[in-house]
Amino acid sequence: MSYAMSGALQAAVFAALQGDAALAELVGTNIYDALPAGNLPPLYVTLGAEEARDASDVASRGAWHDLTVAVVTEAAGFAAAKTVAAAVSDALHEADLALSRGRLIGLRFRRARARRETGGLRRIEMTFRARLEDD
Repeated sequence: MSYAMSGALQAAVFAALQGDAALAELVGTNIYDALPAGNLPPLYVTLGAEEARDASDVASRGAWHDLTVAVVTEAAGFAAAKTVAAAVSDALHEADLALSRGRLIGLRFRRARARRETGGLRRIEMTFRARLEDD
């Protein structure tokens, strides 16, 4: 297994989200890899947790990566967050991302969870599964 492609995957996912016109119409530039200090906007997207496991075989090194992207809002309901989550899903599901290391074989939506958090926030966490091969 190689975890060496994780940074390249994260950078490509982040760039894809930042470059998506439909998502930009909904949240502007409020897409974060790391949350900024100070007050946060009322609606934003952030990269979250990642799990990786070996997918190597005799011919190549590879890995499965389950990565999380979250939509967070202060809104009283989930409607706005679900609209943004749909745009995130459209931007990433089966996206053809170029990596600075390795190769993306496939990227698919796996699951989502919507929940209320302490302080009145709403959060939707979407998990996407990527299959990577190292060159």
